[in-house]
Amino acid sequence: MTQNLIPVTVLSGYLGSGKTTLLQHVLHEAHGMKIAVIVNDMSEINIDGSLVKKGDLIRTDEKLVEMQNGCICCTLRDDLLIEVQKLAENGGIDYILIESSGISEPIPVAQTFTYKDEELDIDLSKYCRLDTMVTVVDGSRFFEDFASGESLLERKQAADETDSREVADLLIEQIEFADVLILNKTDLLNKEEQEKLFWSLTKLNPDCRIISSTFAKVPISAIMNTKSFDFEKSSQSAGWIKELNEEHTPETEEFGISSFVYQKQRPFHPERLKRWLENWPPHIIRAKGFFWLASRNDTAGLLSQAGSSLMIQSAGPWIAASTEEEQKLAFEEDPNLKADWDETYGDRKTEIVFIGIDMNQEDVIRSLDQTLLTDKEMNSDWSAFHDSLPEYI
Repeated sequence: MTQNLIPVTVLSGYLGSGKTTLLQHVLHEAHGMKIAVIVNDMSEINIDGSLVKKGDLIRTDEKLVEMQNGCICCTLRDDLLIEVQKLAENGGIDYILIESSGISEPIPVAQTFTYKDEELDIDLSKYCRLDTMVTVVDGSRFFEDFASGESLLERKQAADETDSREVADLLIEQIEFADVLILNKTDLLNKEEQEKLFWSLTKLNPDCRIISSTFAKVPISAIMNTKSFDFEKSSQSAGWIKELNEEHTPETEEFGISSFVYQKQRPFHPERLKRWLENWPPHIIRAKGFFWLASRNDTAGLLSQAGSSLMIQSAGPWIAASTEEEQKLAFEEDPNLKADWDETYGDRKTEIVFIGIDMNQEDVIRSLDQTLLTDKEMNSDWSAFHDSLPEYI
C-alpha cells in the first residue's frame, strides 16, 4: 500500500514583506484541513485566544498550539528535517506550511525535501512532497531595498558576522526560485507603479504565477495544493536562464522592461572591463552569465549582478583548456558543443544576460564592445596585460 505523501508549501520573503500576515489568514480560516504551520517565532503570530482549541494555553513561549479549525502552529526548535519527520510520523496532518526566516534562501529549504540527509539519516521524500514555493514581495519597498546597496550585516539582519550577503542578492534568490509570487501591499502603489513592478518580476521569473494582494489576502488554493513545484524546472526558471536559452518575453517591453544577451567570441581586456564594471549602467537591474577574460584565458568567469550587488567568480576551466581526453569526453556528453566550437579558441566566449528598466541596449553593447581586445591586442601576449580585477572565488 502506497503511503500518501503530505504536501508542503514553503513561504519565503524578506523581513516585513507580509509572510506572518499571510500565516494569520491560514491559521484563522475555516478551510477544513488540518495544517501544521511551522514558524520561526510563535510570539510574532498574533493568535486570537478565542480561536484556540479549548484546554490549550497561549503563551509567547508556547511550542505548539492547536487551533479550533484543526491547524497546529509550532515553533521550529530542532533541525527542520527532524521537526517535519516528527509531524509526519505523529500522523493526522493534511498539509505542512513552513515559514522561512526573512533572511533565508529558498533553495536549501527545497533541497531538504528533495535529497536524503546522510548525516541525520532522514529522507523526507518518504513522508512529504514539496508542493509550492511561495515568495511574498513587499511592493512598497521592493525597488528601494533592491537598489539600496546595503548588506544584511549593515542592516543588523545577518545570520552571523560572516554573512556577507547583500539585500539585493537575497531578494533575487527568493524571487527566481518561486512558483508563486505574492506582490503584497499594492494598495500603497499607483497603477503605473504596480505595472512596472509586476512586469519586472515577470522578467526576473517568467514561469511563476504573480498574485497582487493587500494585507497578504490571497485564496488558500493559490498557495496550497497547486502541485507546481518541480526542482529541475525551478532551477531553470530564472529570467536570465530563459534568455540564454532564447526564451524571450517581449510583452514586458511595453512597460520599459527589456532584456538581451550580449554574445562575443573575443575576450575582454581586464582593465577596461574593470572600469566598465565600476561605472555600471544604473538602468540594469539584473545581469548574469559567463565571460572570457584575456588575462585569465584558461578559466571561465561568471558575472552576477542584482541591483547594486555585483560579483565575479570562477565558473571552472574552459573545455578548450583541458586535455584532449577530457575534451573528447565533453563532446560525447554534449554533441552540441561542436556547433559553437572555434578552431582557435574552442568554447571560450562571453554570454551575459542583461535585464533592465528603460535600458538603452545599443549604449550597453557599444560601451562593452570598447572593453574587448582590439585586433592588435589579439595578436599580443595576453599574460602581459595588467589585471587588477578581484581574484575569482
